[in-house]
Amino acid sequence: MTVLTPPPVRTAADPRRWWALAVLAASLLVVVMDMTVLNVALPEMSEELGLGSVSQLWVVDAYALALAGLLVPVTALGDRWGRKRMLVTGYAVFGVGSVAVLWADSGAAVITIRALLGIGGAMVMPSTLSLIRSLFPDARERTLALSIWGATAALGAAVGPVVGGALLEAFSWHSAFLLNVPLMVIAIGAALWLLRENRSQRPGRIDAAGVVLSAGGMTAFVYAAKQLGKYGPTLPTVVLLVVGVAALAAFARMSLASDRPMLDVRLFGQPVLRAGVVAALASSAAMAAVLFVGSQWLQLVEGWSPLESGVALLPLAVGAMVASPFAPALAARTSPRLVLSGGLVVLSMGLALLALVPATYPWVAVAFAVVGLGTSALGLGSALIMGAATDVQAGSAAAVEEITYELGAVLGITFLGSLVGAVYRAGLPDDMGAAVRESVAGAVGGPSFGVAADAFVTAFAAVGAVGAVLTALAAWAVWRLVPAGLTLDDAHH
Repeated sequence: MTVLTPPPVRTAADPRRWWALAVLAASLLVVVMDMTVLNVALPEMSEELGLGSVSQLWVVDAYALALAGLLVPVTALGDRWGRKRMLVTGYAVFGVGSVAVLWADSGAAVITIRALLGIGGAMVMPSTLSLIRSLFPDARERTLALSIWGATAALGAAVGPVVGGALLEAFSWHSAFLLNVPLMVIAIGAALWLLRENRSQRPGRIDAAGVVLSAGGMTAFVYAAKQLGKYGPTLPTVVLLVVGVAALAAFARMSLASDRPMLDVRLFGQPVLRAGVVAALASSAAMAAVLFVGSQWLQLVEGWSPLESGVALLPLAVGAMVASPFAPALAARTSPRLVLSGGLVVLSMGLALLALVPATYPWVAVAFAVVGLGTSALGLGSALIMGAATDVQAGSAAAVEEITYELGAVLGITFLGSLVGAVYRAGLPDDMGAAVRESVAGAVGGPSFGVAADAFVTAFAAVGAVGAVLTALAAWAVWRLVPAGLTLDDAHH
């Protein structure tokens, strides 16, 4: 007797899914912009509030530390409580924090507001990924949606300085925060209208030990990495780094021993997910490093204003926006392995151009555009990470993706930024003053500016050369990890 097996039940696609994606992408754009817009507003803010160097560092770091530390527990809570609800709450937190800046009259107040914005970011960013996964059951549509998500993240990072510079030329530094308020109000209304509630059918257990180990470990690791980049290895920094790594290792062991972990680290057993992590890590690290060092070169060496420098960085975003939507179609015609590895090779070529072309803007703009084209790997890498997870594991995959993105940005600035400092100082004569040796900013307007500018240009080229080698290695790793016959349909549960 022949037994007929019924066809698998497929979830019907939401007819409003592309409008919902527009809402999710726009809100992500605002959150990512907020990471970079502060760099433009910080000088005026510091002057008005009398912020010292330590307070300025905490104003910058509070956002990233709060966001990175809370990604795992907040994502696990969203799996249980509802991802739409967590997203809308994140929008509200972001809006309230942005309004609160009107009453900020001290460094402590601004630091608190930045930490509150980081909490809102931790609620928003992984929720967008989890909701995209549920909105797009079709593998190819989901890959396109995640590629658009990746391009939006790159656009936000590049557009932040432009928006910040334009606002500061017309208004006070408060405007860099207040811009978020009407955008969050619109986002809340659109999300309530367009999005369906979505939660995990088997959410992980949220326990106190897991929260302490994951949040404490991530915060300690990110803070120690930032300190390494700014001041080099010191005993307290190394100890903090070891403590952070040990806490994360203990959290991973606890997760492996649990049948319902907050973060399903078993996902890392899949080579395809590891390939996605490598691609996303390399792409975000390269983008962050180029934005960081490139903006310094434009403002300090070339003497451009913050607004002019922001506009000059736009080829990075244009390259990403052009390439990302075409990556899924190309991967469908060829293979995800070829497109993902090829994107990283293009990224490596763009970084190599920074080391080879003359240090004049038209040439550097070409290099920026090629780097942007290569970061299309970020969206496809995200698709592999999210596709490797089952519906139950969607929250864990979203947390892994966001942690990878944050760590990539931190590590890119930390280690490639440290390389800039080392090469810059090595290119200066021994008799240079301490201020000049500390940064090219100390030489602006002085008799040693020409020598310092040349040293910084050499350091900028060194970042391109080292970054090119590292991203080429990432391309090789991805080629080895992704099976040759893998298709987009195979890469998605």
